[in-house]
Amino acid sequence: MDHRKLDATKGYYRVGENRRREAVDRVAAMQFDRHGNRIWRTAQQLLESEHTRRAIGEVAVPFGVCAEPSNVQAGGNACPFRFRCTGCDHFRTDVSYLPDLQAYLDDLLRNRERVLAATDVDDWARAEAMPSEEEIGRVRRLIARIQAGLEDLTANERTHIEVAVAAVRGHRTVMIGMPRIRQVAPDLRPERPA
Repeated sequence: MDHRKLDATKGYYRVGENRRREAVDRVAAMQFDRHGNRIWRTAQQLLESEHTRRAIGEVAVPFGVCAEPSNVQAGGNACPFRFRCTGCDHFRTDVSYLPDLQAYLDDLLRNRERVLAATDVDDWARAEAMPSEEEIGRVRRLIARIQAGLEDLTANERTHIEVAVAAVRGHRTVMIGMPRIRQVAPDLRPERPA
């Protein structure tokens, strides 16, 4: 619409519920578990009850969804496994999270190089801060499996998936980084004399 700010466009453009559900159904067919295995090989349209169950039984995490009960109950802010999603069976991702997974892999690789280059860190701190080779390998394999799944599609199917991914990503609430506990902001107002 050629607006300078996205908020102006949002005032006019809404992703309709039917369009969003159609996009979710299409993207669900390209859903993977943490090992990169396709979950819904022949997914048809999800039933109304399945949409509801998914909405209340899982929570968004930075590059997929989590169905771990205590994390879902806490709105995604209480992972008992310290947000090591790619090592957890409660984690699922789909093709719409591919850019997020790639960004996470890039971040892991950058962090690994930064930790290796650090000279003023104790060994125990270095070991805790170092991204594991297993996690890096798992994320790489997951990305490769999703990309291979896309390559297996026909050009027409790939186009439909790209449109669905754009709709899903446009509707999704963006969450940058891992969930954090909010710090209380200091009161910056000066004391008023009585």
